[in-house]
Amino acid sequence: MAWLILVLAGACEIIWAVALKLSHGFSRVVPTAIAFGVGVVSVVLLGRAAKSIPIGTAYAVWTGIGSIGTATVGIYFFGEPRTGLRLACMTLIVAGIIGLKLVSPAQ
Repeated sequence: MAWLILVLAGACEIIWAVALKLSHGFSRVVPTAIAFGVGVVSVVLLGRAAKSIPIGTAYAVWTGIGSIGTATVGIYFFGEPRTGLRLACMTLIVAGIIGLKLVSPAQ
């Protein structure tokens, strides 16, 4: 259950980051409110997951999910570059997340 909560926290990380971009430097009220609200939810879920998952692992996975998800949204919806090197680096992050899950204590 802790890993599911951590994945949900990572998904919230993606949402708040995209809302942050859409807020245009906090000049738009609705995306700004979404960014702050979902950001709080993300951190709360991270805290709950960290009750049973080591904090180093939980934090690394949380930021990894947020990074990969946000980069993917940037590529598909904001026209950010899709270079081979960028995709290779993203693949390394995914490999790290999988590796941390495999070597972490069973939850």
